[in-house]
Amino acid sequence: MDLTVTTYVTYLAISVGLTIWVARTLSRNGRVFLADVLKGNEQLAEAVNHLLVVGFYLVNLGFVALYLKAADAVPDTRRLVEALSVKLGVVLLVLGVLHLTNVFVLNKIRRRGVMEREQLPPVAPQGWTETAPATGA
Repeated sequence: MDLTVTTYVTYLAISVGLTIWVARTLSRNGRVFLADVLKGNEQLAEAVNHLLVVGFYLVNLGFVALYLKAADAVPDTRRLVEALSVKLGVVLLVLGVLHLTNVFVLNKIRRRGVMEREQLPPVAPQGWTETAPATGA
């Protein structure tokens, strides 16, 4: 097997492994955050969490597959390591951007929900106060 194919196989193995690990970590630790964003609706939080994980897999694995091809043949071990470092670095950056985008969007939704909850008075109004009559000048 030549080194270009070795680069492809290694890249795919590491990228898919990283994608699975990050998706599981985000899913496991994001449940509480989603439940808060969705006002304690655990069933909806679980469904949204699952949809986010599926979307994460589709986008990231699609990117990994599209970014598989090496620009040049890999003639030696040094170039194999260089090619892998560039490819894996880009995959890690894409993973990070996807994660930060998800957190940003969910945080915006959460803030909106908190603002809506704070606008409601803690006790219903019990009556009206009379206003002073306007004096003409």
